[in-house]
Amino acid sequence: MSDTTPEAIERTVERLIDEVGSWPGVTVGDHRFGGTEWRVGPREIGHVHEWGMLDVAYLRALRDALIEEGQTGVHHLLDQSGWTTFYIEGEADYDHARRLVRLSYLYHVAVLKKTPAGAETYAEIDVESELATLDPSDAVRAAFERRRPGRTGAPGE
Repeated sequence: MSDTTPEAIERTVERLIDEVGSWPGVTVGDHRFGGTEWRVGPREIGHVHEWGMLDVAYLRALRDALIEEGQTGVHHLLDQSGWTTFYIEGEADYDHARRLVRLSYLYHVAVLKKTPAGAETYAEIDVESELATLDPSDAVRAAFERRRPGRTGAPGE
């Protein structure tokens, strides 16, 4: 059985903060509403509170696909935005929480790589191969790539 005590949740949150903060291009700071936030360049990819509330930023279509699959929930306040809320309830939630933040990170890096400065800054990050390791569903991949589900081919075709 997994440890779900407040102390275990705090340890899991700290582990997540450290892990995400080690990713290339991520900066860690205090969030304006409490907790710790992560940014890639000017973009906030998410933030977490010590009691386990994890808010993650996505493109709205990506957020919708993740909610439809039950991977995360509607944001606790901004229910019409691209933000989601996932509650870390113990150590067993670490891998899933990390995956949610990693998906946001990869999405935002992919967007930034389309700019000259971002292409240089994030050149070493192979978004496509890293996305493949997350093994997203077809619907999540389609939303990530900004195409309609069931459609084949590259984005923009």
